[in-house]
Amino acid sequence: MRILLGLSGGLDSVSAARILQSEGHEVEGAVLLMTDHSTPAEAEIAAREVGISLHVIDCREDFEKIVIGDFLSEYRRGRTPSPCTVCNRNVKMNYLHRYAMEHGFDGYATGHYCKIEQGENGRFAPVVAADRRKDQTYMLWRMTQEQFATLHTPLANRMKADLRAEAAELGLTAAGAGESQDTCFIPEGMTCRDYLAAHIPEDLSGNFVDADGKVLGRHLGIQYYTVGQRKGLGIALGKPAFVTKIDPTAKTVTLQFAEDTLARRITITDLNFVGDELRTEGELRRSVKIRYAAPPVPATIRFEGEVATVEFDSPVRTPAPGQSAVFYDGDRLALGGVIEEVWYE
Repeated sequence: MRILLGLSGGLDSVSAARILQSEGHEVEGAVLLMTDHSTPAEAEIAAREVGISLHVIDCREDFEKIVIGDFLSEYRRGRTPSPCTVCNRNVKMNYLHRYAMEHGFDGYATGHYCKIEQGENGRFAPVVAADRRKDQTYMLWRMTQEQFATLHTPLANRMKADLRAEAAELGLTAAGAGESQDTCFIPEGMTCRDYLAAHIPEDLSGNFVDADGKVLGRHLGIQYYTVGQRKGLGIALGKPAFVTKIDPTAKTVTLQFAEDTLARRITITDLNFVGDELRTEGELRRSVKIRYAAPPVPATIRFEGEVATVEFDSPVRTPAPGQSAVFYDGDRLALGGVIEEVWYE
């Protein structure tokens, strides 16, 4: 098969190239330029070392408009964005899939840690990778069936530690590469807070309040806080407090102590059915992750049109509006949605 591989130059994409080559595929690389400070230099080195040609694809206009635009808009609304999930569907996988199909490739590939399997219902879905600590199914929930159908994930059954050792033994530059960052568009040396200050200059400062609305102090701006945050609040209350709500209209940030931050129920919107078939009514039992690194917990999902209510079997701490709730049927990604409202116990 002739396969187009998304090649950043990091360990994962270089390892994916080597595995595809060992399987007998004809592999060509594609590096995506996302921002003005993007460079194909690392991808060029990797392509040269593994002996494949490299295509350069300019995604900057869409990345700026769709991914960065959503990132800043969500922070202005007092929500916590998930830029990788937005990028994967609308930019990264969209560009790779489209370019592959338009240029005669049989499919495209990435260095994501997951499996892609077609279920008995005919639907394609990611399945949790062998290296469960690196599993990236959570980040792919927004993708389309068309994008999944031609996607190859060579790292599905591999352990990252083994891949790094193999790359080092072969003397590949990528063996010493670090982990990629979720906010790849923030220039090196700049913090997320610095980036937000530069791109959201308006005054969004206001009050810290408790659950009853009592003023606890002043904050610097709602864009600098996220639900679930505990550190770096800039206020002392005698014991650790968490952000549980951000009101962009009143410009208030609600703080509560740990014992008051457990949620039993959330609503979700922007539903995308992956392994499960579309439904607008009834209920399902699935396990759900409310953050990338969070363990899955059993829950009941009740559908009402384009909105669903999720009841957790056991309470979870501070689900964040704007973040992704991703549901699994065993190890298979079933569906996902965006957290809208949270109800605390």
